[in-house]
This record gives sequence, C-alpha cells and structure tokens, in this order.
Amino acid sequence: MELEEIESKISDLDKWRAIFSSQGLEVKKTPAEDNQKDGDGGGDKAEDSSSKKQSALPFNVLYSVPRELIIPSDLGGQPISKETAMELRRILFGNTFYTFNYEWKKSFFKFRDPYSDLAYTLEAEKGGTRAIQMAVQAHIIKFLLFTNNGDEHGSLQSLNEIGPKQQERALAVSLTNILWMTGEGKRATLCLITNDSYITESKDYKTDNFTEQLQLFEFMEKEKLEKFLSANIHCFRSEGCHGVILFLYSLLLSRTFQRLWEDLDFTTTHLLHFNLGNHTARQAVVNLMLTGRASPHVFNGDQTVEAENLEQKHGVLIRSDVGYLHWVREEEELDRLPQVGSMLKTPRFPIWLCNINGTYSVLFGTKMSLLCDWKMEHIFELYFYSGQSTQTKTVHLTIDTHSHHWEGRYKRDEGDPEKRFPSVEMTIRTKWEGAAINWNGTVPFF
Repeated sequence: MELEEIESKISDLDKWRAIFSSQGLEVKKTPAEDNQKDGDGGGDKAEDSSSKKQSALPFNVLYSVPRELIIPSDLGGQPISKETAMELRRILFGNTFYTFNYEWKKSFFKFRDPYSDLAYTLEAEKGGTRAIQMAVQAHIIKFLLFTNNGDEHGSLQSLNEIGPKQQERALAVSLTNILWMTGEGKRATLCLITNDSYITESKDYKTDNFTEQLQLFEFMEKEKLEKFLSANIHCFRSEGCHGVILFLYSLLLSRTFQRLWEDLDFTTTHLLHFNLGNHTARQAVVNLMLTGRASPHVFNGDQTVEAENLEQKHGVLIRSDVGYLHWVREEEELDRLPQVGSMLKTPRFPIWLCNINGTYSVLFGTKMSLLCDWKMEHIFELYFYSGQSTQTKTVHLTIDTHSHHWEGRYKRDEGDPEKRFPSVEMTIRTKWEGAAINWNGTVPFF
C-alpha cells in the first residue's frame, strides 16, 4: 500500500472519530495507533506543541471545510473580530456559547440536475436550514421567470431547461438581491472562509473552528457585490462549504446589528429557536429575507400592545417582492393561525414562500397579470414545489374561485383530515377563500 493511501485512510479515521465523539460516542484507538503513541516515547504526559497543532488540524473538526473552498487570506477582506463573532452568537442563539450543529454545518445550496423537470430547484434540507433554502428558492424563481432579461418571459418549461451555468447565475443574483435589500440598497457584507484563525477560545467565547476563520468583504455597489459573489459562488453551493451559515452570517452583517435589534421587539430576543434538538429560523429571519427587515410578525405595520406597557409588536411595513402564506393544522384547530397581512399576501411577483404545517415550500404563478387584473383570479394556474426529495416534478394546480364551493368535493373522505382538507389547498385558501383546486392528475399530498 502506498504511503499516501495509508495517510488518507488515517485521515478518514480521524474524521469519523471526530463525528462520533461529537455525538458523545467513544471510539477507541487501534493497536497500531497505541503502539505509535508509545513508540514516540512520551504518552499523554509528553504531548508537545507539534501534537497540539496536529489536534487542531481541519480533519479533526466536525465536517471540516474542503481546501478548495477556502479563500486566500490576502484577498482583501477584513478578519472577523471577537466582538463581531460574539454578537453573531447573541443575535442568533441568545448567548455566546451555543454553536451550529452538524446539520447546519453540512447544509449548502444544491440544485437538482440541470436540464430536468426540477432543474430550477434547490434540494432543501429537512431541518432548521430549510426556511432559508426555500426563501432563496423563491428568489431564484423570481429571477428566472421575471427579472432575468428585464421583462416577463418565463414559463414552467423555461425553468426546466436551465443548465449548470444558469443555475450558478440564478443563485449568485438571488443571494446578491437579498443581501442588497437587507442593506437597504446602500451596502452589503459577504463572509468567506480563510485558512487563518483570528479568534482564540476564552471563558466568554467557545470556538467552532469555522466562525473564527471568516473574512468580511464590504460592498458599496451592487454590481461589484454580484461580480465578487459570482466568482466565489462555489463557496455557497459545494458540499462541505457551510454555505447556508455563510449566507446567514452575510445576511445579518449586511443588515447590521444595530438595525437588527431595532427590527426585533419584546416577543423575539434572538433569531433561532431551539426545538426537538435543532435550531430553526424564527419568523424574523424569514421576513428579513422577504422584506429586508427582521420583523417578528406577519401582519401589516406595527401594533401597540396595551397589556405590555404600550410596547410595540413589529410587523411588515412594505409590500414584498416575494410573498408569504401560512397554514398549520394544529394552529388552525386551536384558532391560533397568524393573520398574514396584505403586504405579504399580495407581493409584487406571483411567488409565495409557504409555511405549511411547519415545513417550507414555494407556490408560484408565471403570469404577472394575476396580481394586477382581478379578472385573472377567476380561473388561473399555480405551481407548487415542496422542497422534498420525493418530489420529481413541479405540481400543476388549477385554481377556480367562482364555480362552486370546495368543501363538497371531500365528503367521501371523512376519516383522514389531510384527505378531506389537504394542507396545500388550505394554505391557498388563506389567500383565495373558498377556492376549488384541481391537482391535474397528481394525488394531493403534503
């Protein structure tokens, strides 16, 4: 066996040991490793500086970043400061000691196969990063259908005909648009990973072997941001790149901490919610990606709450490009569904990020006239992408708001609530009340 092959296998073993160790599982050393340790003549007591350096190598870090996704340290960015890293932790987790888990670290922006029925779509994760991935998905659809060449020209077929280069461009432009909107059209910050580490662990900060290696690139012109992001788009769409976290960090730094704290209110003290062993994005993160403001609520404007000493709840102040619909069966049964305001329900483009039973998906149309001509809302076509890996083609829905009431169609299926009242349909009816929905041959699902 060649020496390089042996070293590669040892490196792989170290990677798996780190993964199991992070889950609280012990992996014993092989006899060969123990012999090597003894042969070095010192055991644990003789650990020197070189062994300490080796223990900090990337392959000992859970899901380490591949070398080809690490940028040179002299590219012109500003090394992250400890103060900035700590503030990122506070705004995300509420403290400086929580760190992202393996699920978050492995998440990135991965397209389905080019030139396929879902060539325009991202493979969304099942867990906490899904809201971010699907919000980006909605912006990708906006770009491909409506803004690619400055006017409406797209169709569902055109979405299926895009290749790898078009996928890269769609992602780069969409990330650029979101960051620029978040920076109020004046500035944006992009985070990338370098080889160097700029922060050491201390009693008030726990390192994650990732955040400490960031460099921050600030842009005052949108065109320069898009050009730079396009040149480094592989840092967001390659396996092992921590792409979703990189984008989330960039999003928060583009908004600035001062504005973020002003956006939030007494109901939301930080942006991620810990539930069932994972961190998920709160509504404020979703609204930040849709409107540029991290407001915690979906109603129009701000509301004063007398019971809370006249404190304000912050809602949505502007009509968004991409809309938002919300329906969760448990919340509906308890009469706790949030009332999404018209700023989100009626966006500038016929695209809606949907929160359906706590899982994010995208609903969209291909005709701008749907939002500006009320006669178009009698019978019209919508398309649905769930983000789930089991979906193999875009679902085509025909919406009829005038012919007959929808409930009569489901009297036969009185057992399963999902069959009687499919969640996708119930979500659509929060926008078009009473609409009948034809799935055009697809078995209703969620």
